[in-house]
Amino acid sequence: MDSSDNEQVRLLGKWASPFSNRIDLALKLKGVPYKYSEEDLANKSVDLLKYNPVHKKVPVFVHNGNSIAESLVILEYIDEAWNNNNNHPFLPKDPYHRALARFWCKTLDDKILPAIWNACWSDEKGREKAVEEALEALKILQDELKEKKFFGGDTIGLVDIAANFIGYWVSILQEIAGLELLTIEKFPKLYKWSQEYINHPVIKEGLPPRDELFAFFKASAKK
Repeated sequence: MDSSDNEQVRLLGKWASPFSNRIDLALKLKGVPYKYSEEDLANKSVDLLKYNPVHKKVPVFVHNGNSIAESLVILEYIDEAWNNNNNHPFLPKDPYHRALARFWCKTLDDKILPAIWNACWSDEKGREKAVEEALEALKILQDELKEKKFFGGDTIGLVDIAANFIGYWVSILQEIAGLELLTIEKFPKLYKWSQEYINHPVIKEGLPPRDELFAFFKASAKK
């Protein structure tokens, strides 16, 4: 499917959500113009309930009136829908490497992100075990990166977009929690990737302001 000027593209999201941000980044990397609607999850909009009646959560992607939920599903849809002229493909052509990328995206959401989130928000009693699991998860991710600049090779791919939480959110959350999880000493390759990632011109433009994100999660931590 090729993009056209009269397409209607909408994203219903939450500015502080890494899952919503994945879609922002993907659309910017593809150069796709879109309308963004900020959602108040405490007072869900009519559109959110209409377009995602099953889960009632963000992100929701709407393309020409057709809605899609779940960030990883949306990312693959965007990659397939705007693939004209080999426009920054997120997935490799080789079927095996495509399957691997999907595996790592799922591993990020099912294992790595929850481990880090738990470490940052756990109480004193469970913190030691949670931190141990978070460090183990980061090691798994670094081992997959190997010597590559990005998980997608020389360019940002599907796994890099899905790992936005690792590249940007982790440094904020670990500072608030007083932890040292992703550091240059512990994970030099993964830390270098995170710096390359957040300083990529398109990614840098698409990430929420750090000070605002810090204040948002700092306030959440006090509740």
